[in-house]
Amino acid sequence: MTPPTKTQNSPTSAVPRREDEGLLRILVVPGEGAGSATLLQNLRQWAEDGRLRLETAPDLPRAVRQLAASTWDVVLAVLGDRPDEDLSWWVDTLRAAAGGPRLIAAAQAPSMGLVLRAEQSGVLDVLSLPVRRDELMQALGRLRAVASEAAIPLPVVEPEVVGPYALVGQSPAMLDVYKQLARVAGSAATVLVQGESGTGKEVVARAIHMHGPKAAGGFVAVNCAAIPENLLESELFGHEKGAFTGAVTRKIGRFEQAASGTLFLDEIADMSLALQAKILRAVQEREIERVGGTGTIPVDVRLIAATNRDLKEAIKQGRFREDLYYRLAVITIRLPKLADRGDDLLLLTAYFVQVYAERYRKTIHAVSDRALDLLRGHAWVGNVRELRNVIERAVIVASDDTLRAEYLPDELRGEAAALADRPQGAPLTLAEMEARHIARVLAQTGGQIGAAAEILGIHRNTLTRKMKEYGL
Repeated sequence: MTPPTKTQNSPTSAVPRREDEGLLRILVVPGEGAGSATLLQNLRQWAEDGRLRLETAPDLPRAVRQLAASTWDVVLAVLGDRPDEDLSWWVDTLRAAAGGPRLIAAAQAPSMGLVLRAEQSGVLDVLSLPVRRDELMQALGRLRAVASEAAIPLPVVEPEVVGPYALVGQSPAMLDVYKQLARVAGSAATVLVQGESGTGKEVVARAIHMHGPKAAGGFVAVNCAAIPENLLESELFGHEKGAFTGAVTRKIGRFEQAASGTLFLDEIADMSLALQAKILRAVQEREIERVGGTGTIPVDVRLIAATNRDLKEAIKQGRFREDLYYRLAVITIRLPKLADRGDDLLLLTAYFVQVYAERYRKTIHAVSDRALDLLRGHAWVGNVRELRNVIERAVIVASDDTLRAEYLPDELRGEAAALADRPQGAPLTLAEMEARHIARVLAQTGGQIGAAAEILGIHRNTLTRKMKEYGL
């Protein structure tokens, strides 16, 4: 499409009347298609209930004059036979228009490519012809929500880099963690890190390793819950050739791989009692025996274990060895839930925005007040890991420089509605919010526990346990 030529006559600049305040001013460019008259008729019927003020530009030259003469909230333009060219022209034209009007483009059977280009260009929405009232009102509702949100500048965060991860936080709860970390890092003592899934247990373990006497050695991490029980012993201790069917070569286990370094055993409570006994011997004697082997092998490793379970309760239930617990818990560091970290939520949000804005080539400087309220009101079942997933998703779908409520997942926005429907405004308990959030994600994934656990940022074993706890 080529820009229309200017004509000599220009309409008088429209001045909003008092009764127009609160209305969305929409310039409609219906094109010359057969459905243009129907579109205009429908829009006029919807205008009163939708608090819209409509004006029509019958052709492109008239549209340019009306854009120059007044300010508009939205331009609803029907794309012609060359929708890609038309879209590009409208995007360029509206960038130069006063007041920064947003574009809603309507087209016959919009292609995926057209929608992608519209999204990348900051178009408010792409609608199919004939335009449906609910789709139009939904798009305009998003625009009204954006107009009601105030932008809060994101702080610049300089994280403590820990290998591929980072420690972020200044809350009293995290300050206690830093103090414990500083006290234990200089020794080679065995450490037990306790905390819910997603609180950063491996990050803390890596920080202890990096600031400890074995920092020159390797850091080897094993998620005990992610490896089948029948393979975990071989994974940890290695095996000799011919030790069992399929053992065609010797395998060096994780204890040996971590020689002169640190071995991190995550979710240690998920291993069997028999394997716990072998771990106890390795910790006590500083030696291991490969599966199928006949001799012992000395190992010089620092052991850091982690769990999201209450080990003392597991001991009472006969699921964890008491002697192993006391060997592991020479020093215990307990990590706080994200819900207990106060303003760290804003710092972590700012940090993850920095990370993912750079990765996805976005420019985001602020978070809206409504988005921040939704983030603060969420249960955060998956703690920091879940927040990271939510912010990555929000950055990907963001179309301007502010992280807005509309970019957050439906589950978070739905929770706000649930709170509003609460009798006399009574707030939900943390457990109620957590249960509702898990139920929504399970519904979203069709009951698939693995997919739900990934969205929540927790291990599937943790999700299964919480489902039993809440009767889901």
